[in-house]
Amino acid sequence: MLVAKNDLGFGDRSWRYSMLVKDGVIEKMFIEPDVPGDPFEVSDADNMLEFIAPEAAKPMDVTVFSRDGCPYCVRAKGMLHDAGIQFEELVLNRDYTEATIRAVSGESTVPQVFINGVRIGGSEAVEEYLAKAHSHAA
Repeated sequence: MLVAKNDLGFGDRSWRYSMLVKDGVIEKMFIEPDVPGDPFEVSDADNMLEFIAPEAAKPMDVTVFSRDGCPYCVRAKGMLHDAGIQFEELVLNRDYTEATIRAVSGESTVPQVFINGVRIGGSEAVEEYLAKAHSHAA
């Protein structure tokens, strides 16, 4: 699996792949396609987890754009926490500017919660989202 990647400034390196090995026996390999560049399409952890446990709940990617002193932000984060959902928090004027939140969400209000690439919205929208998720799980 050793390849020369001098054209990318890497030198010799292993081709990108992931492998499931049990008791020294290779059970499955996800090998990136042989194309120019440095492809990263099939060897990621999500693909391997899907192979190993296709019925398991998938991890969620959650980001909360917030502002210090914002009670709605505290409420949204509390609801996510109570639901057992981990999130990354970005704080206004520390991690981003108002121009960024407008560019990303089309809004300048906080909180703005995004889950798996989808804008959920503010604290009321998070409450509605969690209620729907809970009713579908029940």
